Amino acid sequence: MRSHRLALVAASLLTAFAATSANAATEIQFWHSMEGALGDRVNEIVNDFNKKNPDYQVKAVYKGNYGESMNAGIAAFRAGNAPDILQVFEVGTATMMYAKGAIKPVQQMSEEVGDPINPKDFIGAVAGYYSSPDGKLVSMPFNSSTVVFYYNKDAFQKAGLDPEKPPKTWEELAADTKKLKAAGVECGYTTSWPSWTQLETFSAWHNVPYATKDNGFGGLDARLAIDSPLHVRHMEFLANLAKDGEFMYGGRGDDPNALFISGKCAMITGSSGLRANIMKNAKFKFGISTLPYYSDVKGAPQNTIIGGASLWVFGNKKPDTYKGVTKFFKYLSSPEVAAKWHQQTGYVPVTKAAYELTQKQGFYDQNPGTDVGVKQLNVETTAQSRGVRLGYLPQIREIEDATIEQIVSGKVGAQAGLKDAAKRGNDLLEKFEKSVK
Repeated sequence: MRSHRLALVAASLLTAFAATSANAATEIQFWHSMEGALGDRVNEIVNDFNKKNPDYQVKAVYKGNYGESMNAGIAAFRAGNAPDILQVFEVGTATMMYAKGAIKPVQQMSEEVGDPINPKDFIGAVAGYYSSPDGKLVSMPFNSSTVVFYYNKDAFQKAGLDPEKPPKTWEELAADTKKLKAAGVECGYTTSWPSWTQLETFSAWHNVPYATKDNGFGGLDARLAIDSPLHVRHMEFLANLAKDGEFMYGGRGDDPNALFISGKCAMITGSSGLRANIMKNAKFKFGISTLPYYSDVKGAPQNTIIGGASLWVFGNKKPDTYKGVTKFFKYLSSPEVAAKWHQQTGYVPVTKAAYELTQKQGFYDQNPGTDVGVKQLNVETTAQSRGVRLGYLPQIREIEDATIEQIVSGKVGAQAGLKDAAKRGNDLLEKFEKSVK
């Protein structure tokens, strides 16, 4: 009886200790914008981390689309109850950076807890986009995409074009659209996310400024440079293709994707994340290639820039919270986790090790073209190609999208349209500069 009672007491003490340990686990609030299958994948990653790290419990909460979650995070910060981690789309980078006292820079946080996150571990263009001017990470790269070129191999065969030789330059693309049209293909080329693909990425790919002050990385007094001779030339090129019926404007955002997936347009520039949708819904063979460029532009092609989002850490949290966040970020960027996320979602691998592991596993051999986005990003960036860091960038994109619509429809000339868009965008940049100062 005595030994039985001792056993019961020991069991009770163990249970109490386990409960105390569970209660002592540091909770980390993580607000994100991944829904559907992507949300399921985020939950899977979080659950795996929590099982392997019982001292920390990450609570992943879906807070709506990118705009909604960012607004929710800012509102929570002002109310004094901000989450620990907030996923923010890339165009919100400048807003977050200049929110004085609101954020804890990621590299600084990891160094302070004694577990440094090294920016050199990440793909060049990815690290560059989310780093301060002195090269230190301010947010954690997570789901990054980039612009790639898709083409319909069946349509190419129909037009007598080699399905294994997509156009590498804009001049070659123009020649191919004519042959496709002559073969009865309704539309040769379209583009999704017009301002991101045809102005921001176009500038980086050709190694020319999108804005002054190193595209905004060099200071708040940056101003748009989208009315340069090269930008005007490119908009005129698209307008001429549209006039001849060889380019079809399909709307803003990812609306134009339907033109390609349906087989109506034979070529499209779009997000690397579009691949899964094409595979699921297109009824033709397709290829993925690098973006076209103008062959007479010195320094082209350079590198593309990223889309997607990164993870920001709010300031004024407890040291143990920062220790747990750092541990979680290290887990996210581990080769196995980052490679699996890349392969399952279509986002590019954000670390070099994840890319190398994916190569080693034979994923790129089994899925041709899936490494194009990585190759376009994994290049030493320049002041012109590092990315774009401007305030009010979502609003600037709206101005640019509306301008591109007017140019390709022939309602306004390329030079006049881009000059007006630059002026209106610069008015917003001036307003942002004043608000921060």
